[in-house]
Amino acid sequence: METNGKNQLDRDTLQLVLEEFTVEQKTTNQNIGELIIAIDNLGKKLDGFNEQQASKSEVPVSIDIAPVKSALEKGFLDIKYMIGREPKSITRKLQILLFPEQDAKLFYRIVFGRWFLLPVAAFALNLAYSWGIDYTQSKKEVEIQQLENDRIRNSWDYMYRNNDKAIKIIMNKAYNFSVKGKDK
Repeated sequence: METNGKNQLDRDTLQLVLEEFTVEQKTTNQNIGELIIAIDNLGKKLDGFNEQQASKSEVPVSIDIAPVKSALEKGFLDIKYMIGREPKSITRKLQILLFPEQDAKLFYRIVFGRWFLLPVAAFALNLAYSWGIDYTQSKKEVEIQQLENDRIRNSWDYMYRNNDKAIKIIMNKAYNFSVKGKDK
């Protein structure tokens, strides 16, 4: 049950992260599209400027393209940065570590501190449960024997009170005989 909840939480988290990445990817694509349009416009302007320059080759005019160059360099750096931030594929691998490569002390503290504690606690609970069952069964047997003894004593008293002297003498002999039999 806990793993299903954890898996659902992982799925929800993964879905939120993927939705964030898709939103970022859309904005990145829009920015790249705008940059391409801006670069195309700059290229057209540059071509038009080159045509004008070629037609006006008589007059030497100095053009300062440093701002355009810096804007283009900045645009290319932004594109490289956006491509670098693109989500990478995540690989998960399952490992069973008996001898960890690093932090061995912490690893064994977790393993023997928590994982070893669980079987010991389960064993102790099992012993306590079996002791409790044995205790209740022996207590039940003692109560049954006590009820049987009470029934015998009550029947003995009833017979002793409700019979004549001859039976009382026989009952006294039987009682004395049973007391002597217990002493041997």
